[in-house]
Amino acid sequence: MKRSSGARLCAIAAISALSLSVLTACSDEGDEGSADAKSTASATASASGAASDAKSLPKAELEKLLLAQGEVKGYKVGSGDDTLPASKSAVKTDKEACAPLAYAMSGLAPGDTESGASNSLTEDNASAAATKAPGDISESDLENAFKVNLTFVGLSSYEGDGAQKAFKAVSDGIAACSGGFEVTAQGEKQKITKVAPDKAPGAGDESVAFSVDSAVDGEGSATFHTQVVRKGNTVASFYTVDFASLTSTGKSATVPAAVVTAQLAKIK
Repeated sequence: MKRSSGARLCAIAAISALSLSVLTACSDEGDEGSADAKSTASATASASGAASDAKSLPKAELEKLLLAQGEVKGYKVGSGDDTLPASKSAVKTDKEACAPLAYAMSGLAPGDTESGASNSLTEDNASAAATKAPGDISESDLENAFKVNLTFVGLSSYEGDGAQKAFKAVSDGIAACSGGFEVTAQGEKQKITKVAPDKAPGAGDESVAFSVDSAVDGEGSATFHTQVVRKGNTVASFYTVDFASLTSTGKSATVPAAVVTAQLAKIK
């Protein structure tokens, strides 16, 4: 993996949701007819949506609902404090309709609320290199050691029908921003060239998913996937990056179903 291409590809294409320090450490080492099968938007409407008098949970309560270490097998849980934007003020888009998409990709509340919390989950990829003597470590062992699958999770809570409005803003933004948009996050500018509906997880009261193609200077483009789920008056967003696949294929990993299932199980 090259430091210059790997770090820049991850840092820019991931909409600056990752810190340059983390990325540098990592890099040191179809047609409409097939849309249903490849990239299909879906939302499961539910009559059990949040009541109009619903009250939002404070940030402290949302933090308790985030997945903790040991609650999802095979993943290490981190705070995300050093890798995610601290607030919406750090994320700007050139099109207002696209802001909810950028927020969802950054672990921030896609709707109008001050109540939000986020963290990160890293797949615990046990490497064969750790059990071998230095002279016995193969190139394949080294490549596997740096396969880091990182998922950012954001939770936000809303008053009244705010959660439904937040979810709708994301769903509507997929079509409104299909031609792309520009985003500036944590001082980094990036051009999203395409937004497309993706296969939703079919969880919670409503769920939707989308992919974005992100232009990378001198590196072509990379594709990223995001899932957003509403459960009652709480909205959960999931965004996954696989550093190894980014530098080799230009495409990120899919959002792990185990993380989505475990997280939603904690939201009542």
